[in-house]
Amino acid sequence: IVAKEAPTRTKPSNYPEPFATRVAGRVKRPLGDLFGLKNFGINQTRLTPGGESALLHRHSKQDEFIYILEGTPTLVTDAGEVNMEAGMCAGFPAAGIAHQLVNRSDADVVYLEIGDRTQGDEGSYPNDDLKAVMDANGKWVFLHKDDTPY
Repeated sequence: IVAKEAPTRTKPSNYPEPFATRVAGRVKRPLGDLFGLKNFGINQTRLTPGGESALLHRHSKQDEFIYILEGTPTLVTDAGEVNMEAGMCAGFPAAGIAHQLVNRSDADVVYLEIGDRTQGDEGSYPNDDLKAVMDANGKWVFLHKDDTPY
């Protein structure tokens, strides 16, 4: 297939409000799903100017990898920031540094994000009152840090 012509994700974000609005400038094309991949996922993601890839987060069990195709995003981590450009990549082992991409430029950013689909994963968000747990069906459930549901 031609990746940029693949269908976009039908639901732009799984985050509850007020967090979903923060990633409104993100458009994902779930490429791995088109081929029935079960062990890992691949998204081609476009961030408009001002867009965020996700909230600053880390996974407890899943690894992630990003590869920049177009544009100049800023990789924000809890260890600092790095300006990126096309051809650069970064990887995030499970339980490692918290991370997100932010598009502070005036042009779109396009990148590939690749992650495994290890069951029982949890997402933690150091800057927000949010945590994510995976239910028995592999779907994300979002909770406040005190475990009350959104």
